[in-house]
Amino acid sequence: MVQKAKILLVDDRPENLLALEAILSALDQTLVRASSGEEALKALLTDDFAVILLDVQMPGMDGFETAAHIKRRERTRDIPIIFLTAINHGPHHTFRGYAAGAVDYISKPFDPWVLRAKVSVFVELHMKNVQLREQAALLRRELEGGASPADTERGPGGLLPELSARLAAVEEQAEALSKELAESGGSAAVSTAAHLERKLSGLRRALDALEPGSGDTGQADE
Repeated sequence: MVQKAKILLVDDRPENLLALEAILSALDQTLVRASSGEEALKALLTDDFAVILLDVQMPGMDGFETAAHIKRRERTRDIPIIFLTAINHGPHHTFRGYAAGAVDYISKPFDPWVLRAKVSVFVELHMKNVQLREQAALLRRELEGGASPADTERGPGGLLPELSARLAAVEEQAEALSKELAESGGSAAVSTAAHLERKLSGLRRALDALEPGSGDTGQADE
C-alpha cells in the first residue's frame, strides 16, 4: 500500500486553512494544519512533508522568518516552500520570498486549479524520492548480504531481479515526469526532477555492477 504524502498548510486564519483543504483534498494526500510559524516548526520536527504552503502575513513569526528557520535545518532545508500572500508589494517583496527559499510565490486570491497543479508536482516528486529510497534500501541489503530466507529462496542473485524491475518502473515514471515538467514546470521543479534522475542513474550503475560477470562490485557505490 502506497503511503500518502504529507502537505503542511501554514496560515493564522482558520478560514484560509479551510479553503486550502477544500482545494487540495482532491489530491487525496494527508493535509496537516499549522496556525503559526512556531506550530509549523514543531510539526517539521517529527514528520516528513512533500511541500509546505506558507502564508507570508502572520503575527509574530511571519512567513519569511519561518522559511529561514526551515532552510537552516538539515532535516527540512530541501522541502519545497510555496509562499501565499494576500498583498503584492512589487518585485522587491517577491524577491524576498525567493531569497528566503521559496520555490514559488502565489498572490491571493489564487486560482484553485493552478495551486492544486503546482502542489501535485511536488507531491509526485516526493513520492518518486520515497520509491528511490526504498530501492536503495533493497540494494544495500543485497550488498551487505542481508537478504531474508524468503529472498534467498528466489535463487542466485536474491533480490536483484525484483530490484531491477522495480527500479525500471521508477526510471520510466521519472522520465515521463521530467518531460512533463520541461514543458510546463517551473525551474525549481525541473531542477528537482533532474536531481532525482541523477540519483536513479547512480543506483542503476550500482545495480548493474552486481550482475554476474559485471566485474568488481566494489565500484558499485558511486
